[in-house]
Amino acid sequence: MEDLLERLRELPCGGRLLDAAVGIDGVHLVGGAVRDLLLGRAPRELDVVVEGDAGELAARLRDDADGDSGAVVHERFGTATVRAGDCRWDLAAARGETYARPGALPDVRAASIEQDLLRRDVTINAIALELATGTLRAPPHALEDLRAGRLRVLHDASFVDDATRLWRIARYRARLGFELEAHTRELAEQAIGDDLPRTLSGARIGNELRLALAEPDPVAALQAVAAIGLAPWLEADRDLIERALELLPAGEGRRDLLTLAAALTVDGDRLLQQLEFSAAERAIVRAAQATAPLDDAPRRPSQLARMLAGLPVEAIALAGARGAPGPARRWIAELRHVGLQITGDDLLAAGVPEGPELGQRLRAVLDRRLDGTLAAGRDAELRAALDAGRS
Repeated sequence: MEDLLERLRELPCGGRLLDAAVGIDGVHLVGGAVRDLLLGRAPRELDVVVEGDAGELAARLRDDADGDSGAVVHERFGTATVRAGDCRWDLAAARGETYARPGALPDVRAASIEQDLLRRDVTINAIALELATGTLRAPPHALEDLRAGRLRVLHDASFVDDATRLWRIARYRARLGFELEAHTRELAEQAIGDDLPRTLSGARIGNELRLALAEPDPVAALQAVAAIGLAPWLEADRDLIERALELLPAGEGRRDLLTLAAALTVDGDRLLQQLEFSAAERAIVRAAQATAPLDDAPRRPSQLARMLAGLPVEAIALAGARGAPGPARRWIAELRHVGLQITGDDLLAAGVPEGPELGQRLRAVLDRRLDGTLAAGRDAELRAALDAGRS
């Protein structure tokens, strides 16, 4: 498939991979990268399998890099991740896998490329492109399924071995627009009916949820996850989420956590702790879930500030999407940036005693600034703060 190699070379990181692989036998591009090249899409990642030791290829990729580079090796699985500039390659020795029990991490052994392909999740991700010759290798049905837009597991115990594959087929369905092959659908329904997802640790489910939120269309991914019966605690309303994301300021906030908060139908704090989200991430989701929808009733800016100051922008965006967007938009675009030039030190120097009164006077001055009844400027603010104590 010379045209596939040409398309691979046109990718900045693909050309470097081809150059590094020259003279090394048994180097194959695999998985989603080959699938995407065959579909005429730009691959999201470059996964490589070497029949033998992947160490030489990893060293060449690292040593040929300009600027910062590095490699992370996972000896148990015979894998390595090499980063160089904007490029990343995930390398692995060809391997077979066995599972001691459902949900367990696999035990691996050296294998041929054909055996390696058979351990994968679905047929369309089990296609390999040999870099030296352009030869395609694929299990039965793989190329046929790719042309037909079908998702088919490679064997009947696929979901029993690894229930994260249920999450993956939901993501692939959303991303590619493919449908489940009939028998695969039956196997998925049986796996969910047998509660196989409970064999997964919270960390592994959390990782799959993060991957769904990182999809090009995370709403579609969450909807697909919920539709297959994996996450009854998700209900992704596209209109609501898009309204909330439109309110989120450019370059600020966590779009993934805002999307998640809008889609959760349960106490996110408890669930996300089980899924090993960080305390900071849980705090954002908790605030977004707890903030009441904003109404469009007339409200002085100082009153709005008392409601919204200190909340994460994700919470304010979701509150605006659930209610009236105008107050949320005004707070995010204008009011949250209003501040004072004076501090408590200025009031102490002017003779105001230390204590709660300092904060009260500063709050009164800020209210006037927000409401537009006091011009900006240190002198005007200081006079207003001193006057506040005499009123």
